[in-house]
Amino acid sequence: MIRKLILISFLILLIRPAIYSKIISENFLEGASVTSITKVGDILWVATYGQGVYKYSYKDNSWYNYSTENKNLDNNFFYCIAANKDYVWAGGTDGLYILDQRREQWHKRKFSLGGEMGNWIRALCYDKLKNILWIGRFENITMLDVGKQRYIDHSLMINNDSKSNNIKSIKLDGDSLVWFGSESGVHIYDKRMNFENKDAWTFINNKDGGFNDEGQSVSISDMIFEPEKVWFGTDEFVTVENPKFNVGGIYKYNRQHSWQRISERDGLPANGIYCMTRVGNDIFCGIYSFLKKEKKDYGKGLIMLDRLNEDIIPINLNDISIQSSKITSLFFDGASLWIGTDDGLTKVLIENPMAHWGGIKPHNRGK
Repeated sequence: MIRKLILISFLILLIRPAIYSKIISENFLEGASVTSITKVGDILWVATYGQGVYKYSYKDNSWYNYSTENKNLDNNFFYCIAANKDYVWAGGTDGLYILDQRREQWHKRKFSLGGEMGNWIRALCYDKLKNILWIGRFENITMLDVGKQRYIDHSLMINNDSKSNNIKSIKLDGDSLVWFGSESGVHIYDKRMNFENKDAWTFINNKDGGFNDEGQSVSISDMIFEPEKVWFGTDEFVTVENPKFNVGGIYKYNRQHSWQRISERDGLPANGIYCMTRVGNDIFCGIYSFLKKEKKDYGKGLIMLDRLNEDIIPINLNDISIQSSKITSLFFDGASLWIGTDDGLTKVLIENPMAHWGGIKPHNRGK
């Protein structure tokens, strides 16, 4: 029913955009560097790098902060977050932080496999169908059986390539597949088979036709799935000495053999992709460029990519009162788009005419 109402709203807006010219947005958490967002029921959970973990209640329209300042959490720096009705998991540089919501207490889990770097948690993904938490670490992955509280560690290294075991992103694909984005390609696990079974795993990198054989390596920052295709957001990391190391861009994969790269030459403001989320027929992406000499990433704003015709629309951040061009996390809750930056969090009602933000016409890729 909600989807129908949103569709009707979009149709009305397309017909009469001038009437609904104002974009409704609201800013929160000023000064916070937002790294990850998730939602369970009527609670939104937000991880930050520097201000701990925030809890937002839709019902009460209220915020609560777990941090060292409030003396209810002994760490403020987190890269990722996941949750269910009983637990909240937040990944830091020194292990996995776990909130038991019934006891309102946090504790920390350390991992022995991988040493110190194995405790840098960079990606979390909760599978509610299996009651499994997937934990992506700088070295190795861990499968947590939440019901049994049993942890199983596993190395994903391929052909002695350590970067293939450096996990950056984890996403569920339907009921049967889990994708693990690494700094050197993507691993695909078929949940219908045993975790330790080698036949359950597939690896795709930028060799043998994968990712068009572009770049020296390919680092996967985010993924979006459709029944017949997969969209990959990839990192840009180029230097004067190595200008083709990670070339970045958005890749479209038809799940068989066809790859297509969308980059600056097609209208992207830059080739680095921080994050992606799907809203109907569109994919919103946080974009960045990597400065070769300074060896530093630089935020280049937000774009909207039409999945059907691949038109690219740069979003005017002034229209939604965002002060920073570094878009670090995106989350669509079914009604609003939450946009996390290195300087706060913005909520935008999705039923507004996004295609008309800033009056910018889409960049057409020659169709």
